[in-house]
Amino acid sequence: RNQKKMQKDSKIFVAGHKGLVGSALVRNLKKKGYNNLVLRTSSELDLSDQKATAEFFETEKPEYVFLAAAKVGGMIANNTYRGYFIYENMQIQNNVIHYSYKNDVKKLLFLGSSCIYPKECPQPIKEEYLLTGTLEYTNEPYAIAKIAGIKMCESYNIQYGTNYIPVMPTSLYGDNDNYDLEKSHVLPALTRKMHLGKCLMNNDWGAIRRDLNKLPIEGVGGNADEQEIIQILAKYGISFDGSKASLALWGTGKPLREFLNSDDMADACVFIMENIDFKDLVEIRKKELSEEEAKDVKNTFLNIGIGKDETIKDLALLIKDIVGFEGELNWDTSKPDGTYRKLMNVDKLNALGWKPSISLRDGLTANYNKYIQ
Repeated sequence: RNQKKMQKDSKIFVAGHKGLVGSALVRNLKKKGYNNLVLRTSSELDLSDQKATAEFFETEKPEYVFLAAAKVGGMIANNTYRGYFIYENMQIQNNVIHYSYKNDVKKLLFLGSSCIYPKECPQPIKEEYLLTGTLEYTNEPYAIAKIAGIKMCESYNIQYGTNYIPVMPTSLYGDNDNYDLEKSHVLPALTRKMHLGKCLMNNDWGAIRRDLNKLPIEGVGGNADEQEIIQILAKYGISFDGSKASLALWGTGKPLREFLNSDDMADACVFIMENIDFKDLVEIRKKELSEEEAKDVKNTFLNIGIGKDETIKDLALLIKDIVGFEGELNWDTSKPDGTYRKLMNVDKLNALGWKPSISLRDGLTANYNKYIQ
């Protein structure tokens, strides 16, 4: 197989280009002058359909593949739709990885998730902690699918000489984030709640109605009457007593979380695609381990993160400052905190020559400015 570098006119398939990661990948590739991107929405190409995926690869013959397509959700969705998450994700990755092999794709990057690691994991989390303990039960089906994807890449590399590299990003935020309060993750949810709280305090009903017209909450849009809007906001912890707004937040605020901007994440992925091969990761492994241990090729994937974390409370205060929310934050300690800490060890990626460039404050400020537009 020819392991030469990706060229500006190489045919590159970005699977899942509409999502948080996929859209950041497309922006990064275009910015770097890659001009032959193959993109398909899920309605144009259902990657969980084996026949459709096989035909796509045979017709298009992409040279490089970024596999960022996945069915994702928060804690509640992961636990509720367990069968759906394991089936859809395994189908997508089985099809894309297998037909990449069948059609001589030169290199593939597979995007996993930090939830692949054991629930009780030493911190910061190193790549070799994979499969050393029990997974978090709520998102186990999703995690198992991602682990299967890592092992599939590894196994194809060993048996067929392919060059497939899985990467495990930490929690991401950025352009194209999901601000739906019923399904969103912590950063977009905090940003939107503080924005709405600020609008209540400023009596800015025009802004509140615009917000709800764009993204209704449980079907309540901007045309609803004030009382109905106040009720639905209160249900999501945004309450207003006529002078001051307050937000009800879950837990103690003590758990630590690491966040990486999706544009930094994309930059890392393109850097890896341009500079790092499976054989490099095997070599690094051999240097780290005894000869006996290094016989088994495994954990040849890379964590992507910032390498430092913040408490949820500090994150909330940072967003409060960026948004300019002057109300109160009330922590509901009867609610669960979730995992105490999930910090990625990113020594391997840093040693290979990549580091993030967007600070949390800058990234979140840009996000909020984009959101209010």
